[in-house]
Amino acid sequence: MGLDRDLVANADQAGTTIHERMARLFPICRSISGKGLRETLRLVGEEVPVEIVETPSGAQVLDWTVPSEWNVSAAWIENSDGHRIVDFADSNLHVLNYSAPIDRTVPLEELREHIFTHPTDPDLVPYRTSYYVERWGFCMSARQLEGLEPGDYRAVIAASLEPGSVSYGEAVIPGESDEEVLLTTYACHPSLANDNLSGVALLAELGRALARQPRLRFTYRLLWGGGTIGPLCWLARNRDCVERIRHGMVISCLGDPGVFTYKRSRRGDAEIDRAAAHVLRHGASGSRVLDWVPWGGDERQFCSPGFDLPFGAFSRTPADHFPEYHSSADDLNFVRPESLGESFVSLIDIVDVLESNATYVNVSPHGEPQLGKRGLYRGVGGGSSEELALLWVLSLSDGTQSLLEIAERAGLPFADVYHATDRLGQHHLVEQVG
Repeated sequence: MGLDRDLVANADQAGTTIHERMARLFPICRSISGKGLRETLRLVGEEVPVEIVETPSGAQVLDWTVPSEWNVSAAWIENSDGHRIVDFADSNLHVLNYSAPIDRTVPLEELREHIFTHPTDPDLVPYRTSYYVERWGFCMSARQLEGLEPGDYRAVIAASLEPGSVSYGEAVIPGESDEEVLLTTYACHPSLANDNLSGVALLAELGRALARQPRLRFTYRLLWGGGTIGPLCWLARNRDCVERIRHGMVISCLGDPGVFTYKRSRRGDAEIDRAAAHVLRHGASGSRVLDWVPWGGDERQFCSPGFDLPFGAFSRTPADHFPEYHSSADDLNFVRPESLGESFVSLIDIVDVLESNATYVNVSPHGEPQLGKRGLYRGVGGGSSEELALLWVLSLSDGTQSLLEIAERAGLPFADVYHATDRLGQHHLVEQVG
């Protein structure tokens, strides 16, 4: 079937739009639960039809228990003169994410026990969390911490940890089949641009592009939620539709200048694995395709043995592999519109392969059909890449090999093979059988 590429923004347009969307979302303090996550999902819902689903605190989801909801309104540390040396209003990274509330005056020695600094760069503020162990804390640069004078400091975190819920957002874009492609990203990080506001904003742009398509082969389900607990809540609630998922991918860290990285599913040879590898091989210089490992992001939940879904992970530089990771350096200046646009187009290319891949049979298999009399072959010479694609399709279309398999074996871009198949079909030389 294929996507109508005229209805898809080009790389420059998409990159600019995604970066502008990120700028609107960047100030919000997000976590795995709470008002910041809901506000982010609400704003994404202005772009695509998102349903916000709540799972109450204390609920059992598979082997996990949904935690209390966390919200923070203000936080600061001030010295004995009343001067604020750290303020949540300046950056929401300054508060340990999921910190317990506190209002205490403590000596510097005790305060240090609740301060987190970056392990390698003394000028960066780190991002730290404590979702499932209750503690209080702040984050600041090591240089600032070392500059504090001995004495008493007032530490205030106006936060709540109370029964509430964990939220995730879900958008469903219907296709001709109820078989699904599930695309997901984690939306729990606060003001961190590449990891992973880039995934949040780019998935919204993918949703907009898919919603404009007049025809889709698959139904597309887009999911935004808190890392780990969000997908677990979705899986626990949606066991009935898990069996309909034919392809899946976690997307994250898509705005840095690094090369593309795809991590295969636990299965290792799923169609989504081969489609992503094929697109990157033919379109992205230096890209990497990695084998499955049981650490990383939310692909671990979807690929767990009980579900074993065909779920890969797509990024540029993976989380924890760029120096700006989980720090104040991962800001809007670090991510680039051109990188976001390239990421968008590569993901569209992968979706296009999934939409277009099919199996055909050569209906004139006894000898090679005369292509010249049908205007498919040059009258003099021959051997162009377009003609080679025609011959590959005729040669391998025996009802057992898909177009992706033909493209892989021929060493040709999928688009060339698909276009050749379309031309042959117009002349009734091949027919789709699966």
